[in-house]
Amino acid sequence: MSKESQAPGSTQGTTARPAVDGKPTVAVVIPVFNEKDTVREILGRVQAQGVVNEIVMVDDCSTDGTRDVLRDLEQQESIRIFYHDVNQGKGAALRTGFEHVKSDVIIIQDADLEYDPVEYKGLLQPILDGRADVVYGSRFLGGPHRVLFFWHYVGNKLLTLLSNMFTNLNLTDMETCYKVFRSEVLKGFTLRCNRFGFEPELTAKVARRKWRVYEVPISYHGRDYEEGKKIGWKDAVAAFYWIVRFRLFD
Repeated sequence: MSKESQAPGSTQGTTARPAVDGKPTVAVVIPVFNEKDTVREILGRVQAQGVVNEIVMVDDCSTDGTRDVLRDLEQQESIRIFYHDVNQGKGAALRTGFEHVKSDVIIIQDADLEYDPVEYKGLLQPILDGRADVVYGSRFLGGPHRVLFFWHYVGNKLLTLLSNMFTNLNLTDMETCYKVFRSEVLKGFTLRCNRFGFEPELTAKVARRKWRVYEVPISYHGRDYEEGKKIGWKDAVAAFYWIVRFRLFD
């Protein structure tokens, strides 16, 4: 459907999408960077769930052939795809996607296969029930998960603990990809982080505005570095910086 390039600050296409059968409409925003081997499959899994009204994909200047795959996908009516001319980071790609969403509820979905869209119904339920404004999918609340890196686990728990100390939330998985929120939540603040500081930034701003936050258990199928995993220790250091930064100066 879409053959669009993203201009910074664009708000094209933000007219609200009407509710379907009285239920809130749901958008999935998918940031993409060098995922040519998985992007087609993850899109198929998202579409198979039957709860998604809108899909917005943002390619963050992929160089591995991902864009050729996305060009083939543009013909599908339910998808809009935007392209960054330079690599800016996951946070920047998500901001581009958020600017173009029309639906009532937004789900963040990575373009790899570590997070399974089969979890959408569970993630959406607290919002649909009127109990939550924001839902985090936690990899540490008992869902099945692939056993991988001990020090990644330790780093994640330390970052979550530090974030909780500064926000007074009791999350178990601040760094999770699966964050779901009513679109109204995003209208209350401006997101700035271009890269992986997005996770602590969003968490800090959600906590500061006292939105109702829920966690639900999810499955997790982590990759190792040979399979394409991108997050490393430098990202953990950056996340530490942003947690402190948003507590003290924002």
